[in-house]
Amino acid sequence: MAQTHLGTALVTGASSGIGAIYAEKLAQRGYDLILVARNRERLNALASSISTRTGRSAAVMPADLNDRADLAHVEQQLRTDASITLLVNNAGMGTHTPLLHSDVEQMSRMIDLNVTAPMRLAYAAAPGFVTRGHGAIINIASIVAISPETLNGVYGASKAFVLAFSQSLQHELADKGVQVQAVLPGATATDFWAAGGLPVENLDARIVMSAQDLVDAALLGFARGEKVTIPSLHAGEKWDAYEAARRAMTGQLSSNTVAQRYATAH
Repeated sequence: MAQTHLGTALVTGASSGIGAIYAEKLAQRGYDLILVARNRERLNALASSISTRTGRSAAVMPADLNDRADLAHVEQQLRTDASITLLVNNAGMGTHTPLLHSDVEQMSRMIDLNVTAPMRLAYAAAPGFVTRGHGAIINIASIVAISPETLNGVYGASKAFVLAFSQSLQHELADKGVQVQAVLPGATATDFWAAGGLPVENLDARIVMSAQDLVDAALLGFARGEKVTIPSLHAGEKWDAYEAARRAMTGQLSSNTVAQRYATAH
């Protein structure tokens, strides 16, 4: 049983997969829980199981984050519940289907869930965290945030938003006592793949990580204060170099003169 109370963690997409494992691990570490997902029965079963094993409170909040009324209800919880110290933006959807073969309405729903929902939830949580001087946001992105050619382009773009949004929040909130981590999973053994039309069994097992290992690594990165955690990247120095190169350009990206390579030839 956990010995230290760390406040309450609100976890979206909590009924299965990565979200359910986050819920379990966070309870073991000392968080009470608010579990958000569409499936009430799964949430109730998970909450009961976690409470029995850890002694932590686990409340359920059935909600479809693609439904604006449900999303607003979760936002209100984040704005008004001062016990919440951690938001895990995990809910999301994806597909491997190429852009030209995808339904545009499904792509719009993906943007609503992968972009609009985590953005609105972060906006709801952050002011209270700042006022109280502590809190954290974990945003689950994907390796396609930096490798958009790998899967569907809208999915990659939605996760690039999550990464960029996280980095902006880090910049704005770091000196206000709020920790923000972006997690970039590679292929992970969950029902995400089947939901997107490609069961995980069709993937090369050498590129697929277990959800347990992913969450353990991500939480270790969180404990270490990492801003971006990529559990599958063995050569961590490559991310460091990538990020250093990006930052090195920052002061050179806006100028009142055209770069010489674009100057009109005379």
